[in-house]
Amino acid sequence: MTTPMIELKNVVKKYDEDTLILRGVNFKIDQGKFYTLLGSSGSGKTTILRLIAGLEEATSGEILLNGEQMNDIPANKRPVNTVFQDYSLFPHMNVFENVAFGLRIKKFPKGEIEDKVLKALHMVQLEGFEKRKISEMSGGQKQRVAIARALVNEPQVLLLDEPLSALDLKLRANMQYELRELQQRLGITFIFVTHDQEEALALSDWIFVMNEGKIVQNGSPVDIYDEPINHFVADFIGESNIIKGTMIDDYLVEFVGKRFKAADGGMRRKERVEVVIRPEDLSIVSPEEGKLVVKVDTQLFRGVHYEIIAYDDMGNEWMIHSIRRAQVGEKIGLSFEPGDLHIMRFNETEEEFDARIEEYVEESDSE
Repeated sequence: MTTPMIELKNVVKKYDEDTLILRGVNFKIDQGKFYTLLGSSGSGKTTILRLIAGLEEATSGEILLNGEQMNDIPANKRPVNTVFQDYSLFPHMNVFENVAFGLRIKKFPKGEIEDKVLKALHMVQLEGFEKRKISEMSGGQKQRVAIARALVNEPQVLLLDEPLSALDLKLRANMQYELRELQQRLGITFIFVTHDQEEALALSDWIFVMNEGKIVQNGSPVDIYDEPINHFVADFIGESNIIKGTMIDDYLVEFVGKRFKAADGGMRRKERVEVVIRPEDLSIVSPEEGKLVVKVDTQLFRGVHYEIIAYDDMGNEWMIHSIRRAQVGEKIGLSFEPGDLHIMRFNETEEEFDARIEEYVEESDSE
């Protein structure tokens, strides 16, 4: 079994007896992938980044690098570098001196500093900007200077603390592409912190979803989006229609007073559940053809689709994303496939989900 590059084992962080930030966090990071810690403000994601960087100490638990504990290793001795939200560039220094700062502190020879700085600027496509003042740089260029300053130290891991949050929408989208391309080209490990779900889905190889100091689900972007583990994840990641229902039997669920075929199983019969249907998985058809009939309340044009809000006869709200336009006040049918229904137990943890699925697979195999 390959040793993880970074591993956190039951890490707890308290600021005082009444302020618990991390509640026994466990995760593993491998070499050469783009990882994202995703969560709302106060979920503990930036604290994890600071613990890995050595900027804070864990109250308890272990932080391992390549299998060796690094809890007591000072920040300047760890093979990681951090790009902060505000970039922390020195305004009185030009681009070259900003990137060279850490190397000068470490007393590298002048010729080696020049070689390393020019190489780092080439990596972020800022050749020729060496003498440019920081005040003359755009937001995207400043971000690349901050990344070059981190890369010049040749870290094994690059930590990025919401580095795109200060950029405007278009520049932010452009920098997402640049970050992803840079990580793939360099092949080093990125650990990225964000509260933006779309950003996490677009950039990551693997996502850790955090809530109240705990990792509530981890997986690939497709796993997280298509198979949310509980109500929090389903509601936090993208748009969702979440309806209360009852699991009648394996592959059969009841909600809004009707029974529908589903692709999920492994739950108790007659168990109360929540049913998730993504807005883009609902197709508009005639009321006669629809599995559900709803009345259109509002409609907004979002550029690539219409966002429609409608209500069924039981008062449930439905969000539909469709390229087909509807009329406010009209009744429309909604169609979906069994695989479009994701069934969740109430407040199920990732460990409980894994155990249930493993037991269900074993029972299915024995039959």
